[in-house]
Amino acid sequence: MKQGKNDPQLLKLAMEIGVGYAKKRGFADFDKGISSKDKVECIYRLLVTDKLIQPLAKDKEDGPSMKHKLILWITRQLPTDHELLN
Repeated sequence: MKQGKNDPQLLKLAMEIGVGYAKKRGFADFDKGISSKDKVECIYRLLVTDKLIQPLAKDKEDGPSMKHKLILWITRQLPTDHELLN
């Protein structure tokens, strides 16, 4: 997977929006002790369950692939003229 120059910022934004989405769905807030890897997996699985993103193949479910899926998801949510998409 080719990484874009704004991928870290896009992932951060995806996580912020994903956590907000999880809260609206009734999930508790993530504790400070939960690793970012676990947060990524939780948000990914929630979005897959709600059919907002397509799941990865079972043998391709790893941290970098889940992060990439979240980046693709948030990229599609942003307006085309958003600064992170340039």
